[in-house]
Amino acid sequence: MNVVIIGPAYPLRGGLATYNERLARAFREAGDEVRIITFSLQYPDFLFPGQTQFSTEAGPADLDIEVSLNSVNPLSWLRVGQKLRQQRPDLVIFRFWLPFMGPALGTVARLVRGNGHTRVVAITDNVIPHEKRPGDGPLTRYFLRACDGFVTMSRSVLDDLRGLGFGSRPALYRPHPLYDNFGPIKPKAAALAALGLPAEFRYVLFFGFIRAYKGLDILLEAWADARLAALPVKLVIAGEFYEDAAPYEALIQQHQLESRIVRATDFIPNEQVVDYFCAADLILQPYKNATQSGVSQIAYHFERPMLVTDVGGLAELIPAGVVGYVVPPTPAAIADAVVDFYAQQREETFAAGVREQKKQFSWPVMVAALKEVAG
Repeated sequence: MNVVIIGPAYPLRGGLATYNERLARAFREAGDEVRIITFSLQYPDFLFPGQTQFSTEAGPADLDIEVSLNSVNPLSWLRVGQKLRQQRPDLVIFRFWLPFMGPALGTVARLVRGNGHTRVVAITDNVIPHEKRPGDGPLTRYFLRACDGFVTMSRSVLDDLRGLGFGSRPALYRPHPLYDNFGPIKPKAAALAALGLPAEFRYVLFFGFIRAYKGLDILLEAWADARLAALPVKLVIAGEFYEDAAPYEALIQQHQLESRIVRATDFIPNEQVVDYFCAADLILQPYKNATQSGVSQIAYHFERPMLVTDVGGLAELIPAGVVGYVVPPTPAAIADAVVDFYAQQREETFAAGVREQKKQFSWPVMVAALKEVAG
């Protein structure tokens, strides 16, 4: 099968790019011909909240990546769509995560489907965005109407698709596969040494871009709990701020947390991900709302216990009491769970549960689902 994946990839950075590149390898491993079309411009600078959209690492030499789609230039949408229409790939897979991308991706999809041969499938991370803006609905529907089928990575997104009126089109839920491309598991002592973290402390990890819906403020309130203050445990905050850091800094100062946290608030390069996860006893996702999270799949790969809040689709992949905790998104509930984790010495038990559960999250399953909904 001739497959084209359209979405972020190198030289863009971040979880979406990492996923799309790993998916391309999974199709290739299945015997398919695959290439990626990515953005020459993903977001205008005034819409991008981070420091840079581009990777400073070497590109993946094993992948065919074309940099040609400009999210705000309709001429590029027409060029890419017409080119694919003529090339007649068997399957085009769009990665859809934000209504802003609806016009560009929807236009390309309509053009390529016009050849009467190519099937168009979307991996829909979200169809109702975390941070809502005027016009989200029409932009999202414009894209969704151009698709033959969908794969979601949480049941809540599958329900959202049905709620938007797309229940009659082929759609499957398949959980986010493992992020197994950050290298093998490293001994905790080696990871701590690589990060320069003193071994006399224990560490829990908040990882990823910092945005309001991810609940770092809730976590900092939880970290002020006197029971946690009495433990030799530090909170590692590893990820770039995608919004104003001042409110978080104010909480740190208010609760006198400075000596009990470790900041790594720049973008974390791929080669350092292993160290942050393997240095941690517990991975914390205190989100206020969510559909699915790639952080969980990195934690599964590195066999780390997790704490997630019971919002959206997060709890679908985290059996409570088996691989970690599922708690309400409140400071008290988060603090109670972390205290229990250390008081009851649950790390090894939960890590064993993670090792068993991770077996279900495979890339061949995702490839098969995408081919199935394509028909």
